[in-house]
Amino acid sequence: MDKGIQAYFFGLLLAWSSASQLDAWCTYPMAYTQKNDVFLPYMRDVVRSEQSLRELNLMWRMIESSAKMNYLAETKSILQTMAATRAGFDQLEQELVASLVHEKCANVLMEIGTKAHYVIDIVVRNLYERTADVGFLATDRDLCEFVAGVQGDAEAIHHRLLAYRSKYTVYDEIMLLDRNGNVLMQIDEHSEVEGSIDPLIGQTLASGRYVETFRATDLRPGKDKALIYSQRMLHPETGEVVGILCLCFDFEQEMKGIFESHRDPDERSNMLLLDGENRVIASADALWVPVGSIVPVNRDGSANLMMFGGRKYLVQTFGADGYQGYMGPSGWQGQVMIPVEVAFLDGGDPTLMSLDPAIVAGLLSHAQTFSPPLYKIMQAAETIQRVVWNGQVMAAGKGDNLVQLKSVLEQISETGNRSNELFSQSIGNLYETVLSSSLRGAEFMSHLLVDLLDRNLYERANDCRWWALTPALRNALAVPARTGDMVRHITGILTYINSLYTVYTRIFVYDRSGRIIAGTSLVQGGEDRFIVGTTIEHDTLDAVLSLATEQDYHVSPFAASPLYGGSPTYVYHAAIRHPDTPHTIVGGIGIVFDAAPEFSAMLHGGLNGKSGTTAFFIDRCGCIIASTDPSRPVGTFLDVGSDILRQENGCSTSTIMIHDDRYASMGCTVSNGYREFKVSDGYQEDVIAVVFESFGEVRESRASGNRAATVIEQNSPDRSGRQFATCFIEGDLYALPAEQVLEALPGADLIPNSMSGFIGRVGMVALERQGEEKKFIWVFDLGYMARGRLSEITHTSQVVVVRHGQKSIGLLVDELHGVPEFPDELISPTPFALAADDALVPQVIKGNQDGLLIQVLNLDYIYRSLEAGEMPCMPEAVMEAAA
Repeated sequence: MDKGIQAYFFGLLLAWSSASQLDAWCTYPMAYTQKNDVFLPYMRDVVRSEQSLRELNLMWRMIESSAKMNYLAETKSILQTMAATRAGFDQLEQELVASLVHEKCANVLMEIGTKAHYVIDIVVRNLYERTADVGFLATDRDLCEFVAGVQGDAEAIHHRLLAYRSKYTVYDEIMLLDRNGNVLMQIDEHSEVEGSIDPLIGQTLASGRYVETFRATDLRPGKDKALIYSQRMLHPETGEVVGILCLCFDFEQEMKGIFESHRDPDERSNMLLLDGENRVIASADALWVPVGSIVPVNRDGSANLMMFGGRKYLVQTFGADGYQGYMGPSGWQGQVMIPVEVAFLDGGDPTLMSLDPAIVAGLLSHAQTFSPPLYKIMQAAETIQRVVWNGQVMAAGKGDNLVQLKSVLEQISETGNRSNELFSQSIGNLYETVLSSSLRGAEFMSHLLVDLLDRNLYERANDCRWWALTPALRNALAVPARTGDMVRHITGILTYINSLYTVYTRIFVYDRSGRIIAGTSLVQGGEDRFIVGTTIEHDTLDAVLSLATEQDYHVSPFAASPLYGGSPTYVYHAAIRHPDTPHTIVGGIGIVFDAAPEFSAMLHGGLNGKSGTTAFFIDRCGCIIASTDPSRPVGTFLDVGSDILRQENGCSTSTIMIHDDRYASMGCTVSNGYREFKVSDGYQEDVIAVVFESFGEVRESRASGNRAATVIEQNSPDRSGRQFATCFIEGDLYALPAEQVLEALPGADLIPNSMSGFIGRVGMVALERQGEEKKFIWVFDLGYMARGRLSEITHTSQVVVVRHGQKSIGLLVDELHGVPEFPDELISPTPFALAADDALVPQVIKGNQDGLLIQVLNLDYIYRSLEAGEMPCMPEAVMEAAA
């Protein structure tokens, strides 16, 4: 190799390894890098990678020392190459370890953060329904008359309260009190409370709305704390305050259900509900983190370890976002804590091991978008691999008679191959960590969404059954003729209910013939398009008239309904029974769920503004019930595969797939019901929640090189041969005579040109050699020569600069491989060339005992063709075979 070129190249390497360039590699601030020492002891896989990197780094240093000890004039340039390689290796080692630590911490924080957010969100949504319940039940005429002393049938009132409890199973006690706090009626047979002097009595009597109380109270003497919703009751005739209704929420049982449904199955973490003073009010494992403990919180999501009970934890804390304007009890927070010693014991996602290689390659091409640290490390690794490759090229053909130099060069080659393999493995670990985080996040999000839906619709089933027991409705439908005043009274009742329960667009009642006699509408602007006198569907009426008990209900299929402006929704129905003969059905009540905004709020709330993510509710046929994707409206079909549609109830899965011509992670969960809803009440309507996180558009699948799979077995020391610079084109190995190769430059250095020319001339690169002026050379697409189609320039693309006489050109290749040596007996003519001088590939090399075929490129033919204004190409037979 020309000494001027050598000097230029080594100068370039030293410049590349300069402090300014190394600083540009840094991805994370020093403050985060310092945290590696905190987290590394708990990341065994990262520690193993770090140890392997350090061992290789030590190997480079030993080789460098060996070259210095056996100093020859020929080793001077080699020492410079190794100095540059080692400097880059040092930086890459730091970047890889820092990136792995960062991604693993981010993964854990994302996972526990999603669960912490879910804890408070689901509690607030549940308690919002309680605020509506107490407001409605406190106006129940029968209950108000009893508290006012107008009627004294205690047995009937007790039965009525039990009926309410049987439908709203979230309550463990319902109490009626007079103005002095004396208990007039309660349903908990295990608790006999005669009266109360709790301050909530006075607060409730003085308030025009509900009062929310969570603390110890003499109304629930067997509990350390009770969550009670109370509201004053008025005399049905005079409007005078006569007493109080208390709905006691079954807080412990509800929290147990939340924790059991969504806690880490390996029980590595603990889910908590905290009050405004950071005190634990509910714990998934009270032996681990007791109720009443004050715990450290992490509201800003920082990756800091926090101490509690002598252990270090990663913590995520979220306050309430609110639901329908309701923020929940003051200061309540959801929190998840995971001990750092078990936080990173995840064994990885097996889904990634079975991915189509084309999808893996396509995803990696978008690394700059979905994981900038991964992309930077991939670039850095390619830079080091290029330096090693260039060093091997420069050393090719030298030292045949110098044993010391030969030994150094062999060590460089061997260590370079090991470095490449380790880089690939470490990048693969980082890649797997990033994608595993996305998969787990999508899967858990789908679990959250379908749980929100089941819990919400559970309330709808309760509402229709309870409102069907309203005495005024039963009395009105029991008489053959209804007066205008009676209808107006019924409409007033329905309007009041609808004002409390805004998740319904209409509530209506109908007689036994299905004729609607009264109803409400919340249409904006006051226009009521609801027409009294129309009839419900015949199939729906038959189903309602067939309901056996007051615990039964009917839900229309999710379909377009004139009661919802022609849009699809669920309509819940319950039978209204005769007040004297409950087995006689005199009509029914229907409640029209406001599906579009309610489902949309669930999906968007669950996604929490995460970009590039869409969510759906679909049925077992794949028909969309709700969507955050404007291009896929309700009623269209989502192709998720038959296996997903056939999953068992409660099952969650995740995978990487192609969705809408984009690479995406998909998580899905099939509904499993809530309490008795869809579990034991006879209603079956499975819904599947599906979440997609997009990574980027699908790119044309081109086979990529695999250094690990194409490691070439080298000659024994006593056998000599020819050295070739090898590279990949669409996964196939090609070889160039090493003595004709100058260097490789990154594909990113390619300067496209708009000058006229033939296809395959893709641009220029600048050559800057020490002591010489910058000059530009043409670059030609070697992939176009070999395959007949232009190559796509990616982060692995390289420009191989070759020399023919005094002329140099660049050849664009997909990826570099190595600089192996082959004896002449392994090199044979290709059967496709009539004349070796007129073929792009006149020879092939049979490596690894005929297990690897490498095509040798003819640079003389390439230069002659280009000088004649023609593009070199493979024979048609070869082109067809390759296609």
